[in-house]
Amino acid sequence: MQGFDNAIAFITGGASGAGFGQAQVFGRAGARIVVADIRADAVEKAVGQLKDEGIAAHGIALDIMDRAAYARAADEVEAVFGAPPTLLFNTAGVNSFGPVENTSYDDFDWIIGVNLGGVINGMVTFVPRMIAAGKGGHIVTTSSLGGLMGSALAAPYSAAKAAVVNLMESYRLGLEKHGIGVSVLCPANIRSNIAEASRLRPAQFGQSGYVENEDSIASLHSIHQHGMDPVELAEHVKAGIEANQLYIIPYPEAKEGLRAHYDRIVDSVLPLEADPEGARLRTEALQTWAAGRARVFMEKKDA
Repeated sequence: MQGFDNAIAFITGGASGAGFGQAQVFGRAGARIVVADIRADAVEKAVGQLKDEGIAAHGIALDIMDRAAYARAADEVEAVFGAPPTLLFNTAGVNSFGPVENTSYDDFDWIIGVNLGGVINGMVTFVPRMIAAGKGGHIVTTSSLGGLMGSALAAPYSAAKAAVVNLMESYRLGLEKHGIGVSVLCPANIRSNIAEASRLRPAQFGQSGYVENEDSIASLHSIHQHGMDPVELAEHVKAGIEANQLYIIPYPEAKEGLRAHYDRIVDSVLPLEADPEGARLRTEALQTWAAGRARVFMEKKDA
């Protein structure tokens, strides 16, 4: 996607941190911004700041786990700007840290519900509308470096973010024919307030197996205060969209660790000579199935 003038950008978590950085960068590039965030007061403040810069902006208080509210938000965007987004940023996220063996059901339900369920809600809500509008566009979903490998202290978060990477790879394959690009952003620490995410934890997910108090929040702040500036990160996102990158990972310190991690995975695959005939038969079966399913899908579309 080249050029953002008059694009409509819907940004979850848009009132602060990475999301607000995206609002600033793409608003300054000419996009009309929808700030969606669970904190109504923060939405109002963020929209005011954007408007002070001369950026066209609209705010929506939104719990991304609430599908009915998401549908209403989509309707509101079209009512305000006359069309669905051409830029969708699934940026909102939460985290909580603790030993994987102490993780409770509520920890899993909340962290995966926001970080994966919220993304699913955004995609299912907006993708059909974007396709129907026929204007193309681009989707950027924020995963994490934590989504590219496991973590003994952030297991639900890493699991959700890993699923997000895989999901965006799938949407990338499916949406290309509609002129909609898909990218997945995998940041390390960002200068943001995600350290305070536990303060927003709904009461129905209150039984945590982790220690969450002022000391734990302060400890997390010590990491994020030295993170990448949100505007700088959003500039990398903008460049990634312009280059139609699938993966956006602007953290050079991560390269060698990722290389070693994925080398271990690739090295665990048996060489072809270990089972050449079985490999041939399995490959041919998959190719035959895929071709057949493609015909079925096309027939259903034409029916």
